[in-house]
Amino acid sequence: MAVLRGTIPFTNKSEHFNLEIKDQIAKITLNRPEKLNALTIQSYADLRDFLNELPLREDVRVVIIRGEGRAFSSGGDVNEIMSELLKMRPDELLDFTRMTGSVVKAMRECPLPIIAEIQGIAAGAGSVIALASDFRILSRSAKFAFLFTKVGLAGADMGSAYLLPRIVGLGRATQLLMLGDTIDAETADKYGLVSQLVEDNQLEETVNVLAKRLATGPFFAYAQTKSLLSRELDMSLSGALELEAVTQALLMNSEDFAEFHASFNAKRPADWKGR
Repeated sequence: MAVLRGTIPFTNKSEHFNLEIKDQIAKITLNRPEKLNALTIQSYADLRDFLNELPLREDVRVVIIRGEGRAFSSGGDVNEIMSELLKMRPDELLDFTRMTGSVVKAMRECPLPIIAEIQGIAAGAGSVIALASDFRILSRSAKFAFLFTKVGLAGADMGSAYLLPRIVGLGRATQLLMLGDTIDAETADKYGLVSQLVEDNQLEETVNVLAKRLATGPFFAYAQTKSLLSRELDMSLSGALELEAVTQALLMNSEDFAEFHASFNAKRPADWKGR
């Protein structure tokens, strides 16, 4: 709602990724193909800032995160980030790790559906950004690697030890996070990491079809569904049932619920307003 906003302009471009907003779909393209779209300290910060403003925007209903070239993202840039981290004081290191975690926090708390379009490698921080997305569409050439232990760090980074067991189970998560081995798309699909597995030449089209469906669908219902899925992860059954009851009562008073009833009786497609 515009009245709830301040006067600071929304982000329309970044120096650290390509941003395209069209037909209420925001497409974020990590644009360092020569380095397999490795992330820098500044690209983390820009992603965090853009994701945090999304709940207030009225021109975006869906987000696509993708990588330019032959990879999704190889994770943090070894030279540009590690060389800086080795110079930092403990308090500065904590600022950095909290900042990278805030990217995932913003993704999970954002009411908009987020689609990860994954080709090639999704490693390290790139694998966690994919993990934090709502949909992971993989080409058959895609690979995952939660490789934090291979650089001497804990496999639990950026919320990976919270999110991954909830998707693939504790046993598989332990294997992936502790050993840091690379797995191919077929294995990722078997583990439950994949929303949809497609041929390489069908990846972009498949993602665009899904994004259009989400952008033109009952946005308010999608947003509440995402919120409930996140909030109920750590709730009791009785608490979850009460939260769902309150949410459904709210949605039953929405314009979209009334619009469905009207369109059903008129035998026409619903014109979803997202409110």
